[in-house]
Amino acid sequence: MEIYVFRHGVAADAKPGQDDAMRKLTLDGKRKLRQILALARDVGVRPDVVLSSPYRRALETAQMARGMLDLRPSIIETRILIPLERPEAVWEEIRSHQDAKQVMIVGHEPQLSSVVGYLIGAPGASVDLKKGAIARVDVDLAGPRPTGVLVWLLTAKLAGA
Repeated sequence: MEIYVFRHGVAADAKPGQDDAMRKLTLDGKRKLRQILALARDVGVRPDVVLSSPYRRALETAQMARGMLDLRPSIIETRILIPLERPEAVWEEIRSHQDAKQVMIVGHEPQLSSVVGYLIGAPGASVDLKKGAIARVDVDLAGPRPTGVLVWLLTAKLAGA
């Protein structure tokens, strides 16, 4: 299975008293996401399943991916992708979609870097997943623990944003 680990785009700073979950993408964040997603589309990113954190900035990022990648599936909101959930829980959620060839998860740091490390069998690995970055990890679903390979990591800078 190809897993696309997608960190949300640049979001507005929280206003005094504003719930962090309600922060939305900035115009510049959306512009950068469009460039990243255009390259992702060119290399064949077409997930069968899109899982997203329920936080607004992640949902907006997932919605942009759905539109730009011309995806048919609905976005599945899951609390497993809120910032501090364990990578093992994310893995179990991914495995529940074992018929999919490609799964995209959209969320936050520091969780997503930990998920990438977990998926490649290096839970202590340090992965610098910038805002808007997408990492592709190919995994074998056969075992209870993932045995994945980091295939590529696309950042806004590489996309020319």
